[in-house]
Amino acid sequence: MRNATRRPVSRPSASSMVVAAAALALIGVQAAGQTAAAATNKAASAVTCTTANTKLTVTEVSRPINHLLLKATNTGTKPCYAFSAPDLRAGADAQAVMAWADETTPQAVVTLEPGESAYAGILTYSPDGEGGAKEKTLGVFFTDRNGRATGAEKTLGLPNGGVFFNSAATVTYWQDNAADALSW
Repeated sequence: MRNATRRPVSRPSASSMVVAAAALALIGVQAAGQTAAAATNKAASAVTCTTANTKLTVTEVSRPINHLLLKATNTGTKPCYAFSAPDLRAGADAQAVMAWADETTPQAVVTLEPGESAYAGILTYSPDGEGGAKEKTLGVFFTDRNGRATGAEKTLGLPNGGVFFNSAATVTYWQDNAADALSW
């Protein structure tokens, strides 16, 4: 084990060290302030994702069975927040939106930079469900931070000329990747 030896420091050297430490501390405070200001400005410039600032697509997936994948890509110039889950209506005559799969709630709001995408998995039917019909369209609304539908509805054509939905139809919360949207 080495013993550290303490060397005497002259008073002018000690003063220089104190000044240098104070200068470094000031730089650190300024940098932290700039970082916080940048984060605040970025958050202030973000908007809620809507059908007007995103491109929506719905595709059939091979696994899991009875599932679709909804993809929303930010086409705007500002970051947008994909809050909660999309409100979906299967078919033009749907009286209510699909249930949200609460077990898929992400830890944070999905934020889409311009060009980035969010995904939601859709369970179309289950043997446990009741009734059902083959639907040709899917109505999509985004939600605000309070879970209320916002903006205009976007109607998408469903793959293969239509998809069967029953009372078990459910949609996940928005996820930042397709694998998470389909793994519930």
